[in-house]
Amino acid sequence: MVKQKETDHTAINLVGSGTTIKGEIESKGDIRVDGKIIGSIRTKGKIVLGETGEIEGDLYCANADFSGKVEGRADVSELLSLKESAIFKGDIITNKLSIEPGAKFSGTCSMDQDIAKTAQDPKKGK
Repeated sequence: MVKQKETDHTAINLVGSGTTIKGEIESKGDIRVDGKIIGSIRTKGKIVLGETGEIEGDLYCANADFSGKVEGRADVSELLSLKESAIFKGDIITNKLSIEPGAKFSGTCSMDQDIAKTAQDPKKGK
């Protein structure tokens, strides 16, 4: 029998400026968004949102760096960084949060290791 090799989780997915995607995105690798996503994103990697990027929907990931606009819920199991140009409206659940001067955040934030552990799979928390 041939043993199948597990795929490498180092893939980087890019949504370029001028591109709009509607729907659910699921990945094992990192995702960079410079365009617009309307819908949920779920990844075991990192979500990087560039200054021109926009996300409307729920996010589930291990780490995230936001420089653009987000409206929705972010469940980040490790570290969420809001850069100085970031605008975030919604709810944050994370283990660690970094907000640079100039970033705008409107919503609620829960920082709890037990809550953050269920961030990538909200079904486990129910």
